[in-house]
Amino acid sequence: MRFVDSEESKKEYKKFLESNERCNFQQSLEWAEVKKPNWKPEVILAENEDGNIIGSLCVWIRKMPIFGNIMYASRGPVCDIHDIAVMKQITDGAKELAKKYNAIVLRIEPDVLKSDKTFRDIVTNLGYKIKDDAKDFKDEIQPRFVMQLNIKNKTEEEILAGFKQKWRYNVRLAQKKGVVIKEGKREDLKDFHKIMLTTGERDNFITRPLSYFEKMYDCLGPDHMKLLMAYYEDKPISGVIPIFYGNKTWYLYGASSNEHRNLMPNYLLQWEMIKMAIARHDDIYDFRGVVGNVEKTHPQYGLYRFKQGFGADLIEWIGEIYMPFKPITYKLYRFSEKAFRTIRQIKRKHNTARHHCYAYRIIRKNEIINKSSDDGEPSGTAGMPMLNILEKNNFINILVVVTRYFGGILLGTGGLVKAYSEATQKVIEKSEIVIEEEGIEL
Repeated sequence: MRFVDSEESKKEYKKFLESNERCNFQQSLEWAEVKKPNWKPEVILAENEDGNIIGSLCVWIRKMPIFGNIMYASRGPVCDIHDIAVMKQITDGAKELAKKYNAIVLRIEPDVLKSDKTFRDIVTNLGYKIKDDAKDFKDEIQPRFVMQLNIKNKTEEEILAGFKQKWRYNVRLAQKKGVVIKEGKREDLKDFHKIMLTTGERDNFITRPLSYFEKMYDCLGPDHMKLLMAYYEDKPISGVIPIFYGNKTWYLYGASSNEHRNLMPNYLLQWEMIKMAIARHDDIYDFRGVVGNVEKTHPQYGLYRFKQGFGADLIEWIGEIYMPFKPITYKLYRFSEKAFRTIRQIKRKHNTARHHCYAYRIIRKNEIINKSSDDGEPSGTAGMPMLNILEKNNFINILVVVTRYFGGILLGTGGLVKAYSEATQKVIEKSEIVIEEEGIEL
């Protein structure tokens, strides 16, 4: 076992990654560059007796305030996942990195099928725990459910024949109505980002800044990333970003305007990306994430239906395997992570509300850490009164969020303190205490 620690070993690793059937762009050094400086990459290499690479894991390290360093690997390891000796080399390397960075945990989200019992047995024997119950995007970092189209050794005609009839019709409709697909350059990311902002507002999700997409282009383009834009009467109406690496193509980002949606530009964009993947002789075209709940009543059912109509299969990955090096600290970190995710979800759900005030308390190494936010209310009228109620009830490892819609009635300072305090007390009275392992109350 060794690490990537020189320009020569970087080239060696890139060659191994691109030629391996388990290749994933998120294990690449190019993608690691996109994630800098928030994350620091380290690459573990398993090797045979001749010193040749037979396995790898690109791990990102990040300092989390209060808790310390975490280690995260997206879609690794890249190796024969049923070879316990190779898996042990990679795990030993991860443990060495954990000591170097004093990490609290290693988290990995492998692209390994949930049904792979051999892999489950191997990682369990090596000391990993498995979390395989995520159903929605909010419960994971990388999607556990994805849609993949097998294009290995297939022609365009064969793939198109696998589309649902309506999907083939929509592709041809876009062409007939004059939708034109062009490959964009770096400067065209501005148009793409404008459309992405519109998409985020319409579909209620947080969008990345333009600088993020520009950094992606600088790190991955032109070999591993393209920008495709759909135009109607010379006006950009939709765009997509595919990623190419090894034997796969991924549909990473898509954006569509509110205008001319009846021209079906998104169907034509998908077909153009699939044709590019076929021309590259890829094995897989990956539509990426969908939710695990495919009931027609689910809010994300439309996304699943759109991707499934191209003939893609629903794939269920194992989820997250993790190795806590400091179990108590990691549990508290997970609580904090869940708390902030909850706050984001509440803000998205109640996006017309004026204020989302919160307070939470966690304990670490016998020290209670308090945090609160007035979120635009007059200082000290919301977060602190909520925190005082939590302290009064002697609760720790707890988050409370109070959302306020302004109804035109001015409460005044005293009225706000009273309202937020009473709301917090009512929540506490209706909640239950859950005792987790190792005595942590949540």
